[in-house]
Amino acid sequence: MIEKFFGFNPKETTIRTEIMAGITTFLTMAYILAVNPNILGETGMDKGALFTTTVLMSALPTIFMALYAKLPLALAPGMGLNAFFAYTVCMVMGYSWQFALTAVFLEGLVFLLLTVTNLREKIVDVIPNTLKNAIGAGIGLYIAFIGLKSADIVVNNDATLVALGDLSTGSALLGAIGIIITSILLVKNVKGALLFGILLTTLIGIPLGVTKIDGVFSTPPSIDPIFMKFEWEHIFTKDMLIIVFTFLFVDLFDCIGTVIGVTNRAGMVKADGKIPRLKEIFTVDSISTAAGAAMGTSTVAVYVESAAGVNEGGRSGLTAFTTGICFLLALFFAPLFLAIPAAATTPVLVLVGLMMMSSVLKIDFNDYAEAIPAFICVLLMPLTYSISEGIVLGQLSYIFINLFSGKYKKITIGMYILAAFFLVKFFI
Repeated sequence: MIEKFFGFNPKETTIRTEIMAGITTFLTMAYILAVNPNILGETGMDKGALFTTTVLMSALPTIFMALYAKLPLALAPGMGLNAFFAYTVCMVMGYSWQFALTAVFLEGLVFLLLTVTNLREKIVDVIPNTLKNAIGAGIGLYIAFIGLKSADIVVNNDATLVALGDLSTGSALLGAIGIIITSILLVKNVKGALLFGILLTTLIGIPLGVTKIDGVFSTPPSIDPIFMKFEWEHIFTKDMLIIVFTFLFVDLFDCIGTVIGVTNRAGMVKADGKIPRLKEIFTVDSISTAAGAAMGTSTVAVYVESAAGVNEGGRSGLTAFTTGICFLLALFFAPLFLAIPAAATTPVLVLVGLMMMSSVLKIDFNDYAEAIPAFICVLLMPLTYSISEGIVLGQLSYIFINLFSGKYKKITIGMYILAAFFLVKFFI
């Protein structure tokens, strides 16, 4: 029964491993339950309703992924896209949050069309294998950077952009302690090291004043203030086209990059670079985005934190199903789950980043036509704070370097089409 529902293979994994992996993924993603309502709430949306919607649009798409695609991938309202929704569309461009939700809904429908016509899969196929390996490593650096930043181990600096935070107190101290503890658990080959690292770090955060528990139970607020609040008056305007295109572009390549990176880490990518059940993944992603807009949240996306569960041994839909159930429980235990500080997830993000860096070993660094684009891709993901920008610039550099160095036979028609698409994004 489990094999049928979740693609569970008892020769590759165990039920305990899958459940532990699912819980680990949830704990590394739980921050979205606090962050997403705060960001979207800046637009005037009801924060209580946003919390409930964030939970539901993390749980239901993840369970959908578990049952339909049968892969250990979790979804939730995407970071970066929620910031674009709130700060650019609503606060800079001056549109209502209802207008922004309409744009997200249209994006989801366009995505579904691209999926049904297999265009999304074709886009993945035109990404060279060397860049697929680079994407995994780049995501590793990216999520490690997110982890360090969330704990204030890395902080803003006007002169140098980033600097080392104050490690003697607060979140930075807790994050540093957590990295050491979790690293020791990994070195000792403790099963569930990442999960136990999060829990131990959370407990240590209590006397440090970082972990604050304000109750245990709560009643889920109604989503009625933001449910099905679309605004159709401006759907044929130039701004709507630009906004939908931006949502579409970022979501498309963040999703592609994340899926490539996580499945590569899980050892699921075939020798020819093909990713199993890719169409099913994209179907879940696109339907969830449209449904999320109807429920009142920004674009729903596959999360890079899925890599945390993969590194705990998660290989089937049972991992994602467990993560989804954890999110549903969060509806009623919100104060308890939200007590896990960002610093407690820092060790997982940093160490998973390390693990994902191993994919660079598959890159031929003796061939500069392959190595340089790969390096650009890896480097620019964390430096631009964007998975999609890293992919774009890596792909463009691959095409230009190989084209003008006489290795044009390596470039397919699909690569040229994709390059044109990227250039339109940058210059129009």
